Amino acid sequence: MSASIDEFSPLFPIAAAAELSGMHPQTLRQYDRLGLVSPRRTAGQSRRYSMRDVAQLREIARLSAEGLNLEGVRRILELEDQVTALALRVRELESALAEEVLNRPGRRVFAAGSEGDVVSLRAGERAKKQNQLVVWRPGVRN
Repeated sequence: MSASIDEFSPLFPIAAAAELSGMHPQTLRQYDRLGLVSPRRTAGQSRRYSMRDVAQLREIARLSAEGLNLEGVRRILELEDQVTALALRVRELESALAEEVLNRPGRRVFAAGSEGDVVSLRAGERAKKQNQLVVWRPGVRN
């Protein structure tokens, strides 16, 4: 049975992760204690970092270089994770809604009215067209 390797697979010991992120191993230990990056642990309690962890360490370094303190960095990472989770949830809801609309009998269709309002139509019904003539003369004000 082969295990798949992705960006979340714990591959790198602390020395390799430190080198890949351009940080000192002690800095990685401190970030782990603070909860900024949480690598997985082996049976012997050694840290193992994933590519996602290394990317997050690089992001921490970038934000710190821009002058943010570690609490600010933690908050930004937390908000980015929240945005990612919410975007995933939106995609799930859009998919569920699309499935519901396609499978529900008597589904409704919407069109734009002449005033920009939303007009509800039944499936197979066409919107009523309005034929209006608008005359425009350049330079003439009403």
